[in-house]
Parts: sequence; C-alpha cells; structure tokens
Amino acid sequence: MASILSSIFSMFSGGGKSAEASAGPKGEPQLYADCAIYAEPRKEGGQFRLAGRIEKTVGGEVLVRNFIRADMFSSSDDAIECTVRKAHQIIDQHGPSLFGDGAKERQV
Repeated sequence: MASILSSIFSMFSGGGKSAEASAGPKGEPQLYADCAIYAEPRKEGGQFRLAGRIEKTVGGEVLVRNFIRADMFSSSDDAIECTVRKAHQIIDQHGPSLFGDGAKERQV
C-alpha cells in the first residue's frame, strides 16, 4: 500500500528529481542583440517545458535573465526552437530595461 501511495506522490511531485536533473539538452548559445540566448527546456513527464536564459555582459559583469513559460512540447527540438523565439520576443519587448536594473540574476 505504501509503495502505491509513494508512486502516486512521485507522479505529482516530479519523482524527487532536481530541476537540474530534469533539464533538457543544453546547446550552444544563440547570439541576438548583444545577448546570448541559452535554450534549456525542462523535461516534465514525456514533454518539454519552454525554459531558457538570456545573458549579457554589462560593464565586465555577466547579467542573467531566466525565464520559464507554460508552453509544453513533445520534442526537445521544438522546445529549443520556441525558446529561442520567445527569448527574441523578450529582448525586443523589454529593450534596454531588461538589464537596466543591474541585477546580476532574476526571472523575467
């Protein structure tokens, strides 16, 4: 009985895996508007969640903006493609204010 309950619990809690362990494939950064875009889709069940980070060097310091969205994809390639497209959109919409606060790392 306990094993059934623990199996059910692990289904809803991600099976005790860390976020790093559930991250999808990591590739080379895509460069766009003086920023480096890293697509880092997260594997959840049999799908991949759109996630990534945008980095920019400002005054000799690397500033990082992480993002995770609700979008899910059946393949990691689709997730990577859409992550890069979403990062372009974030950069275009926020403009200079994306890194204007000088915070070393934050969510967007």
